[in-house]
Amino acid sequence: MGASPSPDPIPSRAPSLLIVDDDVGFVHAAAELARMQGFEITIAGELNTALNRMRQRDFDVALVDIDLPDGNGLQLLEDVDPDRTRAVVVTGRPTVESALQSLRSSVVDYLVKPICPERLNELLHAAAVDRRIAPPRATAEQRHGMVGEAESFVSVCRMIDKVAPTDASVLLHGESGVGKELIARAIHAASGCSGPFVAVNCGAVAGELLASQLFGHEKGSFTGAVSRHLGFLEQAQHGTLFLDEITEMAPALQTHLLRVLDFGCYRRVGGHADLPVEVRIVSATNRDPREAVASGRLREDLYYRLCGFDIPVPPLREREGDAMRLADAFLSELNVRAGTRHAFAPEAVEFIGHAAWPGNVRELRNAVQRAYILADDGVVRLSPQLFPQRPPSESAHTITFTVGTSFEEMERRILRKTLQHYGNNRRRAAAALGITARTIRNRLARERGMPVTDDEDL
Repeated sequence: MGASPSPDPIPSRAPSLLIVDDDVGFVHAAAELARMQGFEITIAGELNTALNRMRQRDFDVALVDIDLPDGNGLQLLEDVDPDRTRAVVVTGRPTVESALQSLRSSVVDYLVKPICPERLNELLHAAAVDRRIAPPRATAEQRHGMVGEAESFVSVCRMIDKVAPTDASVLLHGESGVGKELIARAIHAASGCSGPFVAVNCGAVAGELLASQLFGHEKGSFTGAVSRHLGFLEQAQHGTLFLDEITEMAPALQTHLLRVLDFGCYRRVGGHADLPVEVRIVSATNRDPREAVASGRLREDLYYRLCGFDIPVPPLREREGDAMRLADAFLSELNVRAGTRHAFAPEAVEFIGHAAWPGNVRELRNAVQRAYILADDGVVRLSPQLFPQRPPSESAHTITFTVGTSFEEMERRILRKTLQHYGNNRRRAAAALGITARTIRNRLARERGMPVTDDEDL
């Protein structure tokens, strides 16, 4: 018998995606997911722009929002050839009429915002397979939607792979701007949780309000509580609750959080019944967790419950070569959004690779965006002159204050720094500051919400 004919080769071209939406947040998220699948992305924020794009070429997939600034996105789908383009409607305001109209057209799916990333990934993958287009092999640079190939970054990705399928609580720690929330979202996306990802910055909500935001409250539980409020815990049911800046949470509230972790239940403010909750806790801090415990900012028992699995996140200066990879990704994103072809100047490449980036990935992204905006000739130039003046950095023996820092904050930082310098020996720190050890003890007690006594520190 003769050999059976080999199947037709899979085309090597990248699959194409048209995103028609004026919601910048959704466009960014969808583009990142599609980029991981190897799609070539085109973005249109208006109906007329999208119509022009579709007249110029065919797209394998079109994600189309209904409510556009200049019309109804469903108009775009009237002439779509379903044999060439898989059309997917996305909307934040679903109606029966729009759903029925979608069914009567060539739409293959109708998605309601916020869209589940896993569902969108499935649609994109199915489109690539259906078109017999092979997405490029996933690389470390594309893992979990984050850019990086440095070994320290790849190690973080491996830890995400290991811990995501489990129900272990995760503690992320690293400098500000390293991308802790992105990692938390990656853990959630890879976990298979059916519930949503809910993020709260514990340092951005006043202490007296955080309890209500976290646990919710009953109607009439306090002045202004005109209706029942569902807290972040309840909103994250069967999903992931991300507690950023966990060491800024008041000690009394940490006690309540510990009870949730121990018993799987909570009580709304003003409520009388315990409510069950099934939620994965991922927390983060830019402090050293053990130092936070030693200084009383984080309860030791809560630390051990939060740190079921800890992931130290490296600063950008310890990710060799990743600064330029990230800068390229940020510039590519800006070019895609604006339809430009800007490129880095050679001196910019040199600067990016050698700068310290104390603000880490966040600072780098802002720097690229600023330089892009100023690039009149399509050449993106980065230099120290483009950056706002930074406050002087602190050393182990210095403290820097900016104008407007409160006396209370200055005293707190001076006390903390002096204690750290003297290995938490209160008597030596007190002697250096010209105060008594009792004063230090009482100020620490007030910070922790503990009673102040007159007993001498022995």
